[in-house]
Amino acid sequence: MNPQDPLSQLKDIHLPATGGFWPPALGWWLLALVLIGLIVLAALFWVRRRQRRRWRLVARQELIRLEHDAQATSAWFNHLNTLLKQCARQCHPNSQPDSLSGQAWIDFLLSTAPEDRIASRPVVEAMVEASWTPHTEADPGHALAFAKRWLEGQKC
Repeated sequence: MNPQDPLSQLKDIHLPATGGFWPPALGWWLLALVLIGLIVLAALFWVRRRQRRRWRLVARQELIRLEHDAQATSAWFNHLNTLLKQCARQCHPNSQPDSLSGQAWIDFLLSTAPEDRIASRPVVEAMVEASWTPHTEADPGHALAFAKRWLEGQKC
């Protein structure tokens, strides 16, 4: 090396050190915020949907309990009609099913039934009438079958 040559004293080009992964750039922060927001919204949607459909699970459990305690008494049929009114209130709040009774309640049940409305009429009439008559000939099994079909057919 020549001490007189200034070019020989220069060192090779060194690239600057990389910044590493932390702290991330602004775009990554924004992406993380958007993802967190989407996760929170999805969780809220799931919780609300589950709460809205919880009544159906409770109704199914109550129908199972009623099936085990099936009796041809007015109290049993009254309990079944009360359960159906509670379910109707969830699915058809504008129709005010709580205030319906007698023929209006029968017509409401048949109009919202998913299938076999004509074949279900005698069962529904017997079920509704049995809730207020002291002695009934209505069959609890047929009433439960209709209630299960009616509950499963509700779209809400």
